Amino acid sequence: MLTRKVRIQVIVFALIALAGITYVGARYVGLDRLFGGGGYVVRVELADSGGIFSNAEVTYNGVPIGRVAELRLTDAGLEADLHIDDGTPPVPADVEAVVTNRSAVGEQYVDLRPRSSGGPSLTEGSVIAEPRTRLPLPNEQLVLNLDQLVASVPRDDLRSVVDELYDATLNTGPSLQALLDATSGFTQSASDHLPRTIQLINDADTVLSTQIENAQAISSFGSDAKRIAEMLRTSDPDLRTILSSAPPAAEQISGLLRETGPNLTTLLANLLTTTQVLLAERDGVEQLLVAAPSAIEAGSTVITGDSAGFGLATTFFDPLPCTAGYEGTRYRNGLDTTPAPLNTAAGCRR
Repeated sequence: MLTRKVRIQVIVFALIALAGITYVGARYVGLDRLFGGGGYVVRVELADSGGIFSNAEVTYNGVPIGRVAELRLTDAGLEADLHIDDGTPPVPADVEAVVTNRSAVGEQYVDLRPRSSGGPSLTEGSVIAEPRTRLPLPNEQLVLNLDQLVASVPRDDLRSVVDELYDATLNTGPSLQALLDATSGFTQSASDHLPRTIQLINDADTVLSTQIENAQAISSFGSDAKRIAEMLRTSDPDLRTILSSAPPAAEQISGLLRETGPNLTTLLANLLTTTQVLLAERDGVEQLLVAAPSAIEAGSTVITGDSAGFGLATTFFDPLPCTAGYEGTRYRNGLDTTPAPLNTAAGCRR
């Protein structure tokens, strides 16, 4: 048997529940607006209903700000009264009224999307004209397009694709599971390093800007690399010859290093000294290298095998040697290296 205290508690609970249900129901069906609720009404001109209905929600950039009140048929289509609740943020007058769906099977609602910032705001009696409205794709058009898409697919080809997919995924359950597990791990790792990834994306702007600034240099580098590749392709036989000759040459160098041992450094040092001496006498060395081939050729002509050939021509002072014309040239000691004027008057006179 209930005590008096329990009865009072039950009655109080029932009254509170009834008040809450009444308030929620009144708000849902819009009774507060029927009894002088605050806010203002905006009229929207639509070419079609788009599935909108009375008491549908009205949002401003996705934030609820009111409800659809009355719907009226017109010669041009449909008019809908949007009741904007009191206390909502000002809505710019330059807005687009979009009738859209919450999901593929969800209810329709009206979303007000501003086309510009600033300017006047919507007030009581404002009108959103039909050019500034957008309707969802009609369901019948969607079904028609889907039917046309399905009809456009060749059945035999579709059957082949399905068969190939079946063959491709046959007995691949463990592999697909491993792939999904790896993908999950990759996603988790990407989530763990999200700040670094964001920082990398932000820094990429600097890198890409640098690449744009150096685009001409990069293009030139690519052209030069292409020319080098063409040269390498043209010189392919020579490169193959070098590569085939490299092992014997390397073996000879290795043998030289083994034979010389520690004395190689001394040899290189001595060669450095010799090189410095030859560098100081570069002109003479150059003349020697120019004259040596002719001298060697003449020597090989004179000396043949085990014999030597000489030619002797007797002149018997015919013509006679010069006997006059150089008397004016003064004798100089061979050790005298000071500058001296040339005897430009010297010459054979007799």
